[in-house]
Amino acid sequence: MSATASETSSLFETFFQAEARLFLLAGIRIALSEDGKDLTSQGIFSDNDLATAHIIAKDHAVIAGLPLIPLIMEFAGCEFQHMLNVDEGDRVSPGTLVAAIQGPATHLLRTERIILNYLCHLSGIATLTAKYVEALKGTRTTLLDTRKTLPGLRYPEKYAVRVGGAQNHRLNLSQMLMVKDNHTDRAGGITPAVKKLREAYGSECPPIEVECRTLTEVDEAVACKVNRIMLDNMDLDQMREALGHVPTGIETEVSGGVNLENITAIGAVGPDFVSVGRITHSAPVADLSMRISFLE
Repeated sequence: MSATASETSSLFETFFQAEARLFLLAGIRIALSEDGKDLTSQGIFSDNDLATAHIIAKDHAVIAGLPLIPLIMEFAGCEFQHMLNVDEGDRVSPGTLVAAIQGPATHLLRTERIILNYLCHLSGIATLTAKYVEALKGTRTTLLDTRKTLPGLRYPEKYAVRVGGAQNHRLNLSQMLMVKDNHTDRAGGITPAVKKLREAYGSECPPIEVECRTLTEVDEAVACKVNRIMLDNMDLDQMREALGHVPTGIETEVSGGVNLENITAIGAVGPDFVSVGRITHSAPVADLSMRISFLE
């Protein structure tokens, strides 16, 4: 299930704080800047020409990104009015009026594609995420995203994952220390790698997660008392055996090769988390359109 309206009503403001908000606003500025001046519209419409834009759903979708509409219009530098016909996180069907915007025609035409690009992309992520969350319903496993996001869109994409009902893995490299094969190969194994990290960061050491490919590596990570163990590209039997070696107090995560066809079976095995890159890097865009009518 996607997040409820009450959950998403405050999610945007709580999610986009500090660094996340700076990246979001920078992305909007870049989007407007890279489009440049809309010389076509400026040459045809006067500053006094007004228009109304209706955003319509053309397919079933979970809507994400509505709070971006006023932000984009404000950055465009015009006076406008907007009305939301659905709530953030709502499931809509084809033909649903999602939102309406009224303002200068030149500004609406300039921002049309930017607004749709954000809404279609983020709603696509929320829609696919909700399908994965639904597939895990009835299990104890929580769906996570990954860092497989588009450069510059990390925070909006991870926000859309939250709207779809999942949780975020680390937002950046500093939030969790993830020990992978490159690290263990350089350090000489999991034990020396974890030891180096704890010595480097002391009492300020972030949580440590270790990627494990074999049962031997799982046992070594358990002995190191790390915070989380990732079972990387294991089949169901290997997962089940590995989970039996991990004591209470150490979180478990499954990653690699997860899709809608096998995620329910993975959840039934019982890891704490399953991380899926597909919900961001392979989400199809939601089909939304903007119909603009001009006021006399």
